[in-house]
Amino acid sequence: MNAVLNIERSVLGQPWRWRGLAGDVGGGFVPDDLVTQLLLSRGCPREALEAHRTPSIRGFMPDPSIFRDMDRAAERLADAVQAGETVAVFGDYDVDGATSAALVIRLLRDLGLSPTAYIPDRLIEGYGPTGVALRRLGAEGATLIVTVDCGAQAFEALQDARDAGIDVVVVDHHKCASALPVAHALVNPNRLDEGEGAAHGHLAAVGVAFLLGAALIRTLRARGAFANRAEPKLLDLLDLVALGTVADVAQLKGLNRAFVAQGLKVMANRRNPGIAALITASRLTRAPTATDLGFALGPRINAGGRVGKSDLGVRLLTTEDPDEARTIAEELDRLNEDRRAIELGVQTDADAMLGADRQVAVVAGQGWHPGVIGIVAGRLKERLGRPAIVIAVDEHGVGKGSGRSIPGVDLGAAVMAAKEHGLLAAGGGHAMAAGLTIEADRVAAFADFLEERLAEAVTRASENRALLLDAVLAPAGVCPDLVTALEVGGPYGMGWPSPRIAAGPVRIVKASVVGNGHVRTIVAGDDGRSLKAMAFRAAETPLGAALLGAPPHRRLWLAGRAKIDDWSSRPAAELHIDDAAWAD
Repeated sequence: MNAVLNIERSVLGQPWRWRGLAGDVGGGFVPDDLVTQLLLSRGCPREALEAHRTPSIRGFMPDPSIFRDMDRAAERLADAVQAGETVAVFGDYDVDGATSAALVIRLLRDLGLSPTAYIPDRLIEGYGPTGVALRRLGAEGATLIVTVDCGAQAFEALQDARDAGIDVVVVDHHKCASALPVAHALVNPNRLDEGEGAAHGHLAAVGVAFLLGAALIRTLRARGAFANRAEPKLLDLLDLVALGTVADVAQLKGLNRAFVAQGLKVMANRRNPGIAALITASRLTRAPTATDLGFALGPRINAGGRVGKSDLGVRLLTTEDPDEARTIAEELDRLNEDRRAIELGVQTDADAMLGADRQVAVVAGQGWHPGVIGIVAGRLKERLGRPAIVIAVDEHGVGKGSGRSIPGVDLGAAVMAAKEHGLLAAGGGHAMAAGLTIEADRVAAFADFLEERLAEAVTRASENRALLLDAVLAPAGVCPDLVTALEVGGPYGMGWPSPRIAAGPVRIVKASVVGNGHVRTIVAGDDGRSLKAMAFRAAETPLGAALLGAPPHRRLWLAGRAKIDDWSSRPAAELHIDDAAWAD
């Protein structure tokens, strides 16, 4: 494949390639043609262009019954609704867990129940259900427990619940072992015995919960439960589905694209008081975009589970009281600032421990806050271009670890294999992310295990690494109309990457370091047009060095994402830089 602009080695040491059918559009573009290219280059079949251009739930929704145990789960929930049982919803403490729990709770409320929520404390209880917690819920009257975004590996806890006579329905999406824990029903597209439903293994747990909701309503409808009452409007809960899907970095293909596209429309109406308050606390003055879900709303909900009270997210998303919603959202905003400070300290320590001889970076530190290790792992992964695992070791010598991977390297499967080899006390996840519990004296052996198992895959993924571009433009082409046209091909996220363009050639007019190591620049092109551009967290990288040290006479090509400058007094576009290459 020919290199774009003949760039075989950029400032960051990678070639630039076309993502697919995109070509050089010069200083202008035709929106319809450009959007068609964007869709095709992301794997959309030509015959399905219109369905992907405006993704709808109707167009992508599967029959929920294709999933194993789905009908059994729906029947049990329908029994609970009609009998007026006490139902408890046990969720994870992250955004996917909070939105999944909120969706189930809101739906059951609309069906006449008063479900309770239980979110474990991250520091005290750890991830997933425990026998103690499930038995406690049973003692408080729950005859049915629904676990969301957890439970697929909770063998002992679910056996305890069975022994106590409590029915448990598991709604999860994490990788499963060949053996499954006992449960009344276990709905998970990533069950190893899943059939047609395995095609939807990319769903976040909140997406699986939505499908269960559809199955439940259908079951109740067949029983005549809505003869004298209105059916719940399940589509009104799509704002929760969109938020959980994006925040969990689920692949935005197929049904997930429809969930997010339609969920953003619901969110714009601010029907959910908690989401409305969260938007305000995030200081957004417009309707949220998919990017906002991942970088503004999601982190604030996560802050509750990371450094605050684990149930704040569910309380926010289920309250009907605007005043309570505002109070919780403001607390989450404050906790998010606390999280940033804690994260910076762990990041600095982790950076100092890194070695250059490993294909999988594994770092561990005594006293690190376990609530931020996933974020730090993600930062390391982005900077190093290889998988990273960060482990926080407590005073008892027990480590809680979180890992993030790169495309082509299945970290979740490797962590589960390490658990089967006896290196971990607990562990699981999916291809791009994993969590684990480990004794401190086994960290070195675990790192060796990962190196042996994944080094070849990491090397192969790294060798195939290239910066993929969708278009090349003169600086004048980076304008608000371009951003608007590109957004039509969205929503963008994992598995459906946002468009990347190359702009130039340009000269650096001004460059400076701002904030947390960001490089802000003003560049000018041969067409006489200037452009604002920002390289985030790049000050200590080769990219930052090139931008800050470029001689006035040398020109560069800049590659990145065109965005609207929200701080400008009038609509303007800027470029968020991913890479650069010398043009002279």
